Amino acid sequence: MRRFIAIVDRMNRWIGRVVMYGIFVMMGILLWSSYSKVFATPTLWTLEMAQFAMVAYYVLGGPYSIQMGSNVRMDLLYGEWSLKKKAWVDGFTVFFLIFYLIVLLWGGLASLAYSLGDFSGNFFAFFGRVIGGFVTGGIEGATEPMGYIERSSSSWRPIIWPVKLIMCVGILLMLLQCLSEFFKDILRIRGEDMGDKA
Repeated sequence: MRRFIAIVDRMNRWIGRVVMYGIFVMMGILLWSSYSKVFATPTLWTLEMAQFAMVAYYVLGGPYSIQMGSNVRMDLLYGEWSLKKKAWVDGFTVFFLIFYLIVLLWGGLASLAYSLGDFSGNFFAFFGRVIGGFVTGGIEGATEPMGYIERSSSSWRPIIWPVKLIMCVGILLMLLQCLSEFFKDILRIRGEDMGDKA
């Protein structure tokens, strides 16, 4: 358990520390949008690109937020409890979050497959066909199972699958971080030192 905790925490800490600077990317896009509307020809891509940057910032930064304990929680009674009691409650309630994230990931993968041109909604069968096509026919064989690539309905019309892929990766990282937090709670219940402050 400690090895899993160390690997997941290190990975999410690194990703979270990098992604937190994404706020400056989003600010730059919005600043360019404001500038172009006032002083130049307004651009079509800025607001939608700012939304995509916000999705990446929020979804990839979520696991780091959970790890740091900066997620929102009702602190009416929780703040006064001992570490062991908090671990019991967190160990129970994390199952609701894990269930929610599994359902969200399942839907995200189906949506990703849809955006890549598979309308069956079965990501794993679609992914198997893409890998099989790549093995037998290279890049052309891998793109053969793909049909109509989904695009945004805006006038800019960017492809959608990259942002859906980022969402799926972020949800998976959040799921791994929740499992890490669950394992930490188990170790706290056992009375092992996790470096917490009482």
